[in-house]
Amino acid sequence: MTNATDPFSASIIPFEVPEQVRAFAEKGVSQARENYAKFKDAAETHNSAVEAFFANASKGAGAYSSKVMEFTKANTTASLDFAQELFGVKSPSEAMELWTGFVRKQVETFTVQAKELGELGQKVATETVEPIKASATKLFKPAA
Repeated sequence: MTNATDPFSASIIPFEVPEQVRAFAEKGVSQARENYAKFKDAAETHNSAVEAFFANASKGAGAYSSKVMEFTKANTTASLDFAQELFGVKSPSEAMELWTGFVRKQVETFTVQAKELGELGQKVATETVEPIKASATKLFKPAA
């Protein structure tokens, strides 16, 4: 039953969408779908880049940790060997000579180890950020 005073009644307000409005709306929906598809692709690409970032970070941290443990073991062994040799000295001058040689050797060793750790840290950092860098390059293509 239609009420003549009902403002939403079809008999009062005939609601017909003009063709131009319909075309405009369809174009808007089409553009929204295209933009959503682009956004979805970018998000999926970015997600894989983040996963690769964390995988590389984990792998790099493991390599760095292994190298630190290797150096710790070598330095501890050198210190224990030095202590054992120190127990066998016969004079203070012999002890001083042994001590000086040990310190010189350890300074050289620490220098080499620090350089190795620095290079490894640089490599790990570069490899870790590479997926993010590549993803950003794809996502934000420079203007030609």
